[in-house]
Amino acid sequence: MSNQSNPKIGIRPTIDGRMGGVRESLEDQTMGQARAVADLISSNVRLPDGLSVECVVHDTCIGGVAEAAAAEDKFQREGVDVSLTITPCWCYGSETMDMNPHRPKAVWGFNGTERPGAVYLAAVLAGHTQKGLPAFGIYGRDVQDAGDSSIPEDVATKILRFARAGLAVSQLKGRSYLSIGGTSMGIAGSVVDSSFFEKYLGMRVEVIDMTEIARRERDGIYDQEEYQRALSWVKENCPEGFDANSEDKRRSREKLDQEWETSVKMALATRDLMVGNPRLAEMGYQEEAQGHHAIAAGFQGQRQWTDTYPNGDFMEAILNTSFDWNGRRCPYIVATENDALNAVTMLFGHLLTNTAQIFADLRTYWSPDAVERTTGHKLEGDAAGGLLHLINSGPAALDGTGQQQVDGQPAMKPWWEITDEEVQACLQATTWHPSITEYFPGGGWSTRYCTKGGMPATIARLNLVDGLGPALQVAEGVTVELPEKAHDVLDQRTNPTWPTTWFAPRTTGTGAFRDTYSVMNNWGANHCVMSYGHIGADLISLASTLRIPVYMHNVPAENIFRPSAWNAFGTADLESADFRACGNYGPLYG
Repeated sequence: MSNQSNPKIGIRPTIDGRMGGVRESLEDQTMGQARAVADLISSNVRLPDGLSVECVVHDTCIGGVAEAAAAEDKFQREGVDVSLTITPCWCYGSETMDMNPHRPKAVWGFNGTERPGAVYLAAVLAGHTQKGLPAFGIYGRDVQDAGDSSIPEDVATKILRFARAGLAVSQLKGRSYLSIGGTSMGIAGSVVDSSFFEKYLGMRVEVIDMTEIARRERDGIYDQEEYQRALSWVKENCPEGFDANSEDKRRSREKLDQEWETSVKMALATRDLMVGNPRLAEMGYQEEAQGHHAIAAGFQGQRQWTDTYPNGDFMEAILNTSFDWNGRRCPYIVATENDALNAVTMLFGHLLTNTAQIFADLRTYWSPDAVERTTGHKLEGDAAGGLLHLINSGPAALDGTGQQQVDGQPAMKPWWEITDEEVQACLQATTWHPSITEYFPGGGWSTRYCTKGGMPATIARLNLVDGLGPALQVAEGVTVELPEKAHDVLDQRTNPTWPTTWFAPRTTGTGAFRDTYSVMNNWGANHCVMSYGHIGADLISLASTLRIPVYMHNVPAENIFRPSAWNAFGTADLESADFRACGNYGPLYG
């Protein structure tokens, strides 16, 4: 249910329109370049459902405005959401450019001296800038020979980075954020701003009360067969751990079993609320079967729900994970405490990587001195400057255990690459604990695991700033594994029934990345999202496409790729230029 067609990338082969020898001599080379780009993208970029991205190459080269209009008609018919214009030669700039104001766009002008493709690139980018239609410019570092049909590595990197960012934008457009409940414990991120979603992301906000989940449980509005299968799977694959409650606060076995049953039903209900379920229509619930067309959701939980009912920890953990009782599948994005801004950050990371995302508190900065004082362990290597403790009562995806592997190293992979053995390893590395009754009077379960060290990772957070709008923070780094004894000492100081990730950001010695303490001290909220891999450059490209400035990052300058118009707002201080450019253009759908 709630499916929409997959986004496509349109390839626009532009050409010198002069007939009588010029255009004819360039047709084969131009179309060959277009097809090579289409093959590059389709071979390297996949969508969250695992399918390769479809590229639509226009039927003919585009030499003037009539052919540009024909290409636009074709793209509209075929559902093209992202466009890449390519050429090996000079073309007529304003006659051949993509004029769609909401479509992410880029231009690659072949850097060869026989024909001035790079000259067209400069000319058409000037047109894009002058007309207020920002486009990414792709200019190869090295001159190529006219007959060279290869795509240089630096050009390929920019093409793929643009493709990932553009596709992420297109997958947000027209979808919903499902707010289940309202504001959790005064957390600003769960004060859901509909205007932000509409103007910056092209999304709508759907709001329902948490009692809808209670109704579905009470009235059996879920697939009964799937529920029995899910409950059996949980009993077999979700081992219970210790009960950290004091004796007088521990709940009976009968109560704990009921909490498992409710938790599984909550997961089914929340998924169905997001994307629908045709099985409900067969049961007579046609309206409920439709879902809310949601690409992400948030569950308030605390405190109005959790004071009475089991918490949403199991529901959030299993939906955010890349597998469940139905096997491996694309993660659902569900934010703890209805933190919609963290949900959007999770969406950014997921759409760029197709992997599960870790929702966490950026809980504590542990200095080397504090760690040594409390545990006797001296931090070294990646952790020498201290650690950030990522932990939250709302559990993270089980992928975050780090039990998946890439080239023998801990990783988090797209769901279609995860093996059955890795699924079992993630499950076995996770224990489930009765929630702390004082925090959750209604009961529920909490996950416990510790992320394996050595994973390249990126933490990020989107914040809303009064008078400015949205702004993004990004920090690349690595996960760290502490000796078991040291980990236990630190973990016991907070809640040992919650999942922990030890993260060391890459510091630069200046600004917000002067040291690890400065990263913590400059973070804009209590929550963050951790994604596998160093994806800061991709996040920056995506943010610029949406006109969201990035005010804190440690991405090397040579990896930053934004629309060429950003250069006109300053080249010496790229962070300031980003703010000016985003302020000038305003939200993509504003």
